[in-house]
Amino acid sequence: MIQFIKPGTNINFIGIRKTAITISVLLIVIGLISVAIKGFNYGIDFSGGTMVQLLFKEDVHIDKVRKGLTGINMGDSTIQHYGGSKEVIVRAKATPETLEDIGKKIKGALSSEFLNGGFEIRRVEMVGPKVGKDLRQKALLSLFYAMLFMLAYIWWRFEFAFGMGAMIALIHDVLITIGVISITNIEFDLTIVAALLTIVGYSINDTIVVYDRIRENLKNMRRESYATIINKSINETLSRTILTSFTVFLVAIILFLFGGEVIHGFSLAMVVGVVAGTYSSIYIASPIVLFWEERPSKRLSEIKKT
Repeated sequence: MIQFIKPGTNINFIGIRKTAITISVLLIVIGLISVAIKGFNYGIDFSGGTMVQLLFKEDVHIDKVRKGLTGINMGDSTIQHYGGSKEVIVRAKATPETLEDIGKKIKGALSSEFLNGGFEIRRVEMVGPKVGKDLRQKALLSLFYAMLFMLAYIWWRFEFAFGMGAMIALIHDVLITIGVISITNIEFDLTIVAALLTIVGYSINDTIVVYDRIRENLKNMRRESYATIINKSINETLSRTILTSFTVFLVAIILFLFGGEVIHGFSLAMVVGVVAGTYSSIYIASPIVLFWEERPSKRLSEIKKT
């Protein structure tokens, strides 16, 4: 394996754990404040409604599209460019018409503004409000069960302290990511949920690698303190962490820059999640194990045993 970090390197990650955790708490609080104030920009998957994607032959101004849709009571819809000045997305609340009827109404309304017929309807989607609410609930449940099963797996493979550290790290990664999504006002749809589930899987994999090394070193370095063992384990797996994280980050950032609007939210969530997941494996998951092992109640019980 490529060694980015020289063998024997001993960066004191554990020594700055309090500062790192403080930074994480501040970022999470900022994100939660944004969620509380702004909420999420839910896509029609979760909010319900109708979305129509239009492609024009020439650059088009939003006001001209809005003027054309006023005649069918869709002028107050959310209308914005999509990936360029020739594509437009129209989002409206749920309507009683079928998809075919909506397409015909929009085409007829815009024909008066665009006499040469210089546009086409590329996509029409409709989701009822009840379906949107159901999808939101299922998305939350999927995240909850994913993290619950991860906790059970880590607890079974290692011990409770490791499971708790992994769970807190996963919650950290998810909260950081959804905070950025709220702040940037990226559309929150099913692709974001897919990204969050991917982040959970990626983050736990990175954490397990560090945990495996900690467990090995606990057997080989019995005379060393827990802090020394954990810090050494993080340093020994650092090359692998950097290599894996960089390759995933590189793919995610390329998707974000060149993947188009359809996966824009997914790729942004992945970029943030990879950074947060790598950070939490080093500064959150492992320090939580140290905190648990060095808690006063455990020290007291060990003293009584001796």
